[in-house]
Amino acid sequence: MDTKTFTVGRIQRADYEPRDRQLVLYFQDGSLRRYQSVPSEVFRRLCNAPNPTTYWEDRIAEEYPQARGKSHADAETAQKKLDDLFG
Repeated sequence: MDTKTFTVGRIQRADYEPRDRQLVLYFQDGSLRRYQSVPSEVFRRLCNAPNPTTYWEDRIAEEYPQARGKSHADAETAQKKLDDLFG
């Protein structure tokens, strides 16, 4: 898996799985979005864009199938509940 962390815009991090061609974007508000069938070239351009958020809005948001994911905080809370339950 390839990962890129951003310091500009609303996107904090992007994870890309070349084998599955899946792109996961993590946003500052805690949400994440998963995109399917994303070519590696699109991920590369996102990583090199002067403003990744603008690139996402213009080239990814409407072009690729998306499934909204739970926030990272929600996943951690769910894991803690399981750990508390099962020790």
